[in-house]
Amino acid sequence: MTNINPNTFTTRPEIEGTFGVVTSTHWIATAVGMGILERGGNAFDAAVATAFTLQVVEPHLNGPGGDVPVIVYDVKRGIIAARTSISCPAPGCSRPACPARSRPG
Repeated sequence: MTNINPNTFTTRPEIEGTFGVVTSTHWIATAVGMGILERGGNAFDAAVATAFTLQVVEPHLNGPGGDVPVIVYDVKRGIIAARTSISCPAPGCSRPACPARSRPG
């Protein structure tokens, strides 16, 4: 693989792989996610396992009510889709700038 970034200086490592890649903020969660891929799981399996592990090893940064931005590539249809779970904390939220109010549909 070739480097996409022509600038050789970076404050974070560039991650490349030929089999699959899992990254997170904690090495144990990353190892768990990669283990799922190595055992035949798919990207969603690895993401869920990584997320649950992060809730254990970094409970102060993660939780079941957190946001989950996801970018998915559908190979069959050739479509890239981005999803996020950003919403108001309660169904009756009256904040004018509530992110859920700006969603279509």
